[in-house]
Amino acid sequence: MTADEVVAELDQVVELIGGSPRAGQQAMARAVAEAFETGEHAVVQAGTGTGKSLAYLVPAALHARSHGPVVVATATLALQRQLIERELPRLRAAGMETTWAVLKGRHNYLCRQRLGDAQEAQQSLEFEDSRRRGTLEEQAIAVHEWAQSTQTGDRDELPIEVDARVWRSVSVSSAECVGESRCAFGEECFAARARMEANESDIVVTNHAMLAIDAIESVPILPEYSAMVIDEAHELIDRITGAVSRELAVPVLERLANEADRILDDEAALADAITDLETALWELPGDSGEGRSRILAWSSAMVLALTRVRDVCHAIVSALSTQGSDTKDLDEDDVARRQRIRAGAQEVHDVAGRMLALKGSDVIWWSSEGDRTPVLHAAPLDVADELASSLFASSPVVLTSATLMAGGSFAPLLAAAGLAPDTHCLDVGSGFDHARQGILYVASRVPAPGRDGVSMEALDELGDLVEAAGGRALALFSSWRGVERAAEYLRVRLAPAIESGAVGSLLVHRRGESVVPLVEQFAEQPSSVLMGTVSLWQGIDVPGDACVLVAIDRIPFPRPDDPVLAARQEAVDAQGGSGFRQVALAKASLLMAQGAGRLIRSSNDRGVVAVLDPRMATAGYAGALRASLPPLWFTTDREVVVGALERLSQDVAN
Repeated sequence: MTADEVVAELDQVVELIGGSPRAGQQAMARAVAEAFETGEHAVVQAGTGTGKSLAYLVPAALHARSHGPVVVATATLALQRQLIERELPRLRAAGMETTWAVLKGRHNYLCRQRLGDAQEAQQSLEFEDSRRRGTLEEQAIAVHEWAQSTQTGDRDELPIEVDARVWRSVSVSSAECVGESRCAFGEECFAARARMEANESDIVVTNHAMLAIDAIESVPILPEYSAMVIDEAHELIDRITGAVSRELAVPVLERLANEADRILDDEAALADAITDLETALWELPGDSGEGRSRILAWSSAMVLALTRVRDVCHAIVSALSTQGSDTKDLDEDDVARRQRIRAGAQEVHDVAGRMLALKGSDVIWWSSEGDRTPVLHAAPLDVADELASSLFASSPVVLTSATLMAGGSFAPLLAAAGLAPDTHCLDVGSGFDHARQGILYVASRVPAPGRDGVSMEALDELGDLVEAAGGRALALFSSWRGVERAAEYLRVRLAPAIESGAVGSLLVHRRGESVVPLVEQFAEQPSSVLMGTVSLWQGIDVPGDACVLVAIDRIPFPRPDDPVLAARQEAVDAQGGSGFRQVALAKASLLMAQGAGRLIRSSNDRGVVAVLDPRMATAGYAGALRASLPPLWFTTDREVVVGALERLSQDVAN
């Protein structure tokens, strides 16, 4: 099918579902269709209001008919649900006979073999922090009750949030699974059912982490596919990096030692190795207390401890492999338990070996939190070569997002993803008139944020803007400390306005809480103020009068103690480039664009994006930052902005 025919099909679908074809949507569909047909890759930036989901789903569905399944990978659960519950059903409603399925990693699904009863689940957590034990046991019981009725076993469908340790007690990784043919619950396996459904579908919806496992780690999970679309592609590099990163933590080793001790005769060696490692961890150089610190060389004590951990785990794997050659006298539970222990020991062996190597292609660091034993981490310096030789090596891939250009250029993304500089890139614009609908205001007269965060003058400015808008504000902060400080200030500053009803509730997102209830409350109470950090910068869709002001506390440059980004900046500098511009500024640009994109969500929305960081107007890189944002009308005139917000507030009230 030609690109023109695909665009015509898209127009028909859009009209049948009650919409009107848009130029940007048509241009994107054409680019996707041409990439699929020629086997080339493409990068498409499609701003809010473009209708990009249909622009790639229609070509994907048509391509799948004659060439085989198309994979669509997203970064967030919210977009996955939107595709499955809204966009793909719209294709079917418009007459396209398309099938689809969601596929996630095996650890996302409940393992029937591991379930047992609630008591066994509690016992599996007996070595966790005693201060959390009661909560963990309650969550374990709730999971077991849910297991009796779930049809999918998908963790994301759990009605409550559970600690990762609880979920780990009822799930397995691919390496830990004994396989459907050897498992007593093989025919009822949730993960196997999901994979079977995906193998028979036209469109397979998955996540970025699955791409890393399938391509970079060479673990075949995805079905054979003819093409791929990566949505929310601005998240791809971070998600891939996170998926292939590894850590070594004492509690994990202690749990492994306890499990191994139950089936092997003498595993005191592992307990001794853990003691050596814990001692070496407490002696790591760097700041005490909470923080992160890169490791460029090991002490002799750490070399010995890691070597001992690696060698003992190798012995466990060897012992279980030898015993596992004859399992006819073991029941299914014993076989599964041995497989989990063997997989855990192999994982620790590989991570310890990787850390001992200290290769230039890896970044190694330790992190600490409170009085807990430090944790060792390893992450790749970059993933460009791996992506180029795996994900982008065979089938055509289209990367898309509302924010892909950093400083007005696709070059940073192409370099980070391992794509050729001449890859076809296209910016199809937005479906909205940002310059008419919104203002970008930079508070150029307040002091620049320092080590203590946003200045008191900037907080006063925030208070003035929120009052002028009558609430209806989303306040985005680059740190939890900033959220707490601003919340304390606004709680006092806005008390009279809240009491009089001029401003609604002050909604503050706390660390570890779900944002969903707060966002729903924010949307339902149009004069409220919602405050938070990273999880609110993207994926929040609140059109209408509930949000007329998006305030951003500072340019979100990466933390200086981020080991991976610091190492990447150093590598760029060493090659004669600018690590600041190519890494730190590029990352800040994309996050700024995501934050600013929370304002205009429909053709009727109006409002202000206010940046409380004067560097956005005065720094030499300010132009590059603003070029990454939606094309809002720009000003540093405070009176103009306050007046505009007051008029918006009055219009809403009337």
